[in-house]
Amino acid sequence: MKTILVVDDNASIRTLVRDYLTEQGMRVVTADNGQNALYTARQEKPDLILLDIMMPEMDGYQFVTAYRKENDAPIILLTAKLEENDKVLGLELGADDYITKPFGMRELLARIRAVLRRAGADVFQPDSLRVADILLERDTRQVRVDGESVTLTPSEFDLLIALMESPGRVFSRADLLIKLQGTSFEGVERTIDVHIRNLRTKIEPDPTNPRYIETVFGVGYRFKESGN
Repeated sequence: MKTILVVDDNASIRTLVRDYLTEQGMRVVTADNGQNALYTARQEKPDLILLDIMMPEMDGYQFVTAYRKENDAPIILLTAKLEENDKVLGLELGADDYITKPFGMRELLARIRAVLRRAGADVFQPDSLRVADILLERDTRQVRVDGESVTLTPSEFDLLIALMESPGRVFSRADLLIKLQGTSFEGVERTIDVHIRNLRTKIEPDPTNPRYIETVFGVGYRFKESGN
């Protein structure tokens, strides 16, 4: 049974989401702000976190920043903000996906299942990928660059798998979205750009002059076969 942490200062939303996800066979714990959520997450070790952005004491952005220092469990943002920059900021800080309020329960469940699939993908495939100086181990979901361990979010890890499985192949943003989410959700192609930027920050010696992940202008991205 998957444990979901629902973080929202609106009690009605917490109750609605908790009751629905419980009916779907999930174990749900809740918190009303980011500070309480940190404590709950440390105690409960959730498989996924649904996180409101605008909250008192510690908002969603502050929570993601603090939580990512100690855990890589996937995070879906619940946001009433419609501005793209607000959503992109959350992704840049380490969130895996977002859903805009008001949302339907079926869409929320679909997003949760998609992110959980990504986070748990390939657990039973004890193989590894090596391209250039990067070693990716599926079974432990670990990545090493030139021998040094690198911590990636579930979305970053799965994006790297997609690219490393086919070095030299050019993927469009839509292609990569389908690999990450199972379907291409409207208006989120920039999500891929954010995850690519985060990946480069973590694996590239110089993110401004990428050695591994190359931008193919007007098309998308590819992983260089040689890493040179």
